[in-house]
Amino acid sequence: MRYIRMKEGLTEVSVIGAGCMRIADMDLKEADAFVRGALDLGINFFDEADIYGRGRSEEVLGHVLAEDPSLREKMFIQSKCGIHDGVYDFSREHILKSVDGILERLHTDHIDSLLLHRPDILMEGEEVRDAFDILEKSGKARSFGVSNQSPCQMDLLQSVIHQKLTCDQVQLSCAHTLMIDALLNVNMQNEAGIVRDGGVIPYVQKNQMALQAWSPLQAGFFEGVFLNKEEYRELNETLQKIGEKYGVDADTIAYAWILRVPGKTQVITGTTKMERLASAAEASDIHLTRTEWYDIYKTGGHKLP
Repeated sequence: MRYIRMKEGLTEVSVIGAGCMRIADMDLKEADAFVRGALDLGINFFDEADIYGRGRSEEVLGHVLAEDPSLREKMFIQSKCGIHDGVYDFSREHILKSVDGILERLHTDHIDSLLLHRPDILMEGEEVRDAFDILEKSGKARSFGVSNQSPCQMDLLQSVIHQKLTCDQVQLSCAHTLMIDALLNVNMQNEAGIVRDGGVIPYVQKNQMALQAWSPLQAGFFEGVFLNKEEYRELNETLQKIGEKYGVDADTIAYAWILRVPGKTQVITGTTKMERLASAAEASDIHLTRTEWYDIYKTGGHKLP
């Protein structure tokens, strides 16, 4: 397993993260096996959010930590806040209240990383600054980042807060490549050249932030996974062929494709199945060639200009 450091003074984190959105329906025994299984694979990064299962996901993980508090020191736990009752809310009051709820559900006195979940257009930076300062001073949150934000939004926030943003969590897969398409089709009069994200990849690289890819096996927001789908036949054939070369499954190559993006790149898995988590862990040791990476991109239905 490869590791990166999101912030000086914090534990290094695995480039593969165990996404916890789907553990809300697990019982204690299943959740305990999930956590210990991930740790055995070298995965120490656990990604949560206060809206996952309406808090139930954090509660389940918290039950595991309550049963065996020694697990906490082996884990880097990240959670997100800012969504409630059909609105986005980065107010000081809501952020502080949310973190208190997160800590109570997780049975811990701190989270290693707090992300603002989706942009709040009504954000007043001074309120976020005050909330972050209080959380940092109290030790309740040890680092701060964002999710699904553009460079200009991150710049605005960074200009006000005292902490350095450590990451941006965005959707990326070899079938959902909008942010990569725009980087390849600069100044081109075509659909692929439309810049929808503001250039997140070069921004996080320049600022030494982590790029955290969510839904790494999804074709889009609603389209479902692309693995073994007939409409992505050519992509799956390429993933299978390259996987055979490295002695791994196609999904491992799909994860490795994301990790090949230079910088502090991470994959946030969504699986609760240990065999799938093991396949993701294998991706950290695979460094695709430039030809392999572009072959995957092109057979995913994308053309180079």
